[in-house]
Amino acid sequence: MIGRLTGAIEVREGDGSVIVDVNGVGYEVFLPLGAAGRCGSEPGQTVVLHIHTHVREDAMTLFGFATADDRAAFRALLKVSSIGPKLALAILGVMNAAELQNAIALQDKTAFKGISGVGKRTVERILLDLEGKLDFAASGKTGVRLRAVPNPAGSAGDAVVGALVQMGYKRSEAEAAVGSASGASSDASSDDNVEGLLRAALSALS
Repeated sequence: MIGRLTGAIEVREGDGSVIVDVNGVGYEVFLPLGAAGRCGSEPGQTVVLHIHTHVREDAMTLFGFATADDRAAFRALLKVSSIGPKLALAILGVMNAAELQNAIALQDKTAFKGISGVGKRTVERILLDLEGKLDFAASGKTGVRLRAVPNPAGSAGDAVVGALVQMGYKRSEAEAAVGSASGASSDASSDDNVEGLLRAALSALS
């Protein structure tokens, strides 16, 4: 089974899939919304995708994730009754693994509001079946946990948060990264150093 791909995203399809070029071989991979941006991908830039290989009698489909935790969350969702790959992918397009874990820990039904195909009964099954079963912070499977730091005041912080959101990151992730980067360097948050703050924020996200 394929567990990880390292290559360049060459094509983005309208159905949510991408073609990843790995040494001349193109792999079709389905990603959650925003996953490509969280990998820091630019045209032709090398990215690493954590892969879940889904095998059926008539097809083998690859699902890719920016982190091993997101892939683990995807696999956990597949164990919930009535949740298939497409629905699990839709959920992880709205929240990452840590946010899913937090929603389950708090039994927060509103966190799933607006996700297409996720009704009241499905939410109840997720909260019941996965309660106490997700502990990504303790697993050590991924690296950085961003501390929630208030976004620095001023146009530089606002501009960088906006840029990160445009790149595909969630606003909460962008604000945490900018806050962390600003706290690490007092110069990074100055209005005339947007590029420096962006680089520092991207480093924190990586």
